[in-house]
Formats: sequence, structure tokens, C-alpha cells
Amino acid sequence: MLDAEIINKVTWKIPNALALVGSRHGDEWNGMTTSWITQVAQEPVLIGVGIDKVAVTHRLIAEGGAFSVNLWDAENTRPFVKFSKPAAKDGMTLNGYDIEEGSTGVPVFADAIAWMECEVTQAVDCGSHTFFIGELKGAGVNDDEARAASMSDTRMKYGGTRRGH
Repeated sequence: MLDAEIINKVTWKIPNALALVGSRHGDEWNGMTTSWITQVAQEPVLIGVGIDKVAVTHRLIAEGGAFSVNLWDAENTRPFVKFSKPAAKDGMTLNGYDIEEGSTGVPVFADAIAWMECEVTQAVDCGSHTFFIGELKGAGVNDDEARAASMSDTRMKYGGTRRGH
């Protein structure tokens, strides 16, 4: 039987992008730090995100049917700490960061170096998390020179086993 320490050590070595996932249902908007992001198909272009079932973002994606993935400059990882808890919306900002309403209705962050908007096509139950797969409906690049942040650019760790297990 594998113990939690070795599971965490090995899974924390998986190179993961770090991004803000935008979600919305009605008047409720959110942004959340996430690292479980990947492209899963080319035709159509499908992007997948793993979201904890207890997260506000999970409910908003499930009810709203869309999400955005906002990649951030590796030189500026401060926003990831700010979005580890549910976000506060004030006008067209989340936690003080400017947002725009994307074509799917979800928030897109103005300061993202690149962004993608996806409409959910599948929600795969993965135990503690749901893997939402969405078809790419909108995308943009705001800074083609910047390197997108990854988990290794921070002291954050996510994966392995839940704390306390």
C-alpha cells in the first residue's frame, strides 16, 4: 500500500500549468486558481479542467455550462494566492482584477497573457473532482512573449492525497 507521503512527493513532480479558471452562473461570478488543465482533443479542440466537487467553481461550471482558462505570466504569480478562495466581484473586477464578459458569459481576465473560453461538452466524475471537458469557443493572446506560469513557479502544491489522509 502506498502511503500519502510518497503519493504526494511523486504527484507534486508532475509539471502542471497554473491558471485562473473563470466561471459564472447568472449573477454569480468566480475566479479560481487551478493546475489541472490540459488539451484533450484537436477536432474539435477540447480543453479539460479538474475541479474539486466542493468548490464554488464546480457548481458554477455545472450550472453555467462554460468556463475560461486564463494563463498568467510566470513573473507574476501573486494572483494565484488571491484566488485560492471564492472571489469577490466589484463591478467588472474579481478580487480587484479587471474582467470582461466572454462570448459564453464567463469572466475573462484582462491581465491574462492568454485565455480560452470553453462550453462544457462532458463532465466526467473522477471521485473527489469532476473533469469538465469543454469545446474551445473563444481564445486570445495578450502577451505572446511571456511564459505561462506553472506550479513550479510558486511554493503552492496541489495533488496527491487530501490533507489529513
